[in-house]
Amino acid sequence: MTRRNPDAKAPDASRRSDRSRRAILEAALALVGEVGYNRLTIEAIAARAGVGKQTIYRWWPSKAAVLLDASLALAGHAEAEGGWSGFPDTGDLAADLKQVLRATVDEFNDEKYAAPARALTAAGATDPELGARFTEKLLGPQLALYEARLRAAREAGQLPPDADLRLTVEMLVGPLTYRWLMRTAPLTHAYADALVDRVLAGAGG
Repeated sequence: MTRRNPDAKAPDASRRSDRSRRAILEAALALVGEVGYNRLTIEAIAARAGVGKQTIYRWWPSKAAVLLDASLALAGHAEAEGGWSGFPDTGDLAADLKQVLRATVDEFNDEKYAAPARALTAAGATDPELGARFTEKLLGPQLALYEARLRAAREAGQLPPDADLRLTVEMLVGPLTYRWLMRTAPLTHAYADALVDRVLAGAGG
């Protein structure tokens, strides 16, 4: 009879749970890039992650919810790998906006980021609850960084006192997002730079 070693540690359930969650999120990101959102299934995510379907359903109600959390984790990883956690403020508003829009162009052109973002945008258009959570958790905080940088520029006299900050943000990111979603033309750094110049000229910056 084998005697149990009293000094042996019991399996760490929380660590095992964390590994499973990471595997599920990574599987969702990989699969949406390979097969697209419409063909993405909980069964496929479970198989790729090496877990049972019920493990996924214990944490998420749908594939869209899994993908949203995966995108949030991916955004956090990009930040940790050298992305910006706050908006640059060098004192040159145009240069700062161009830096961020160029980084956005790079992400939109990288399928690792683009595939889940495109899928969530499409799913959120038909699922109001998901769309609201997508805006609250991912889109809203990003737009708030733009708005905060523009507010600082307005306070420094680089924008008119009556400049509509939210409208200016939407004029910056709206055309970029439209071109990306509709694939009407290539996304380039030159386009991002031209967009910043035109918007600031119109805003009086």
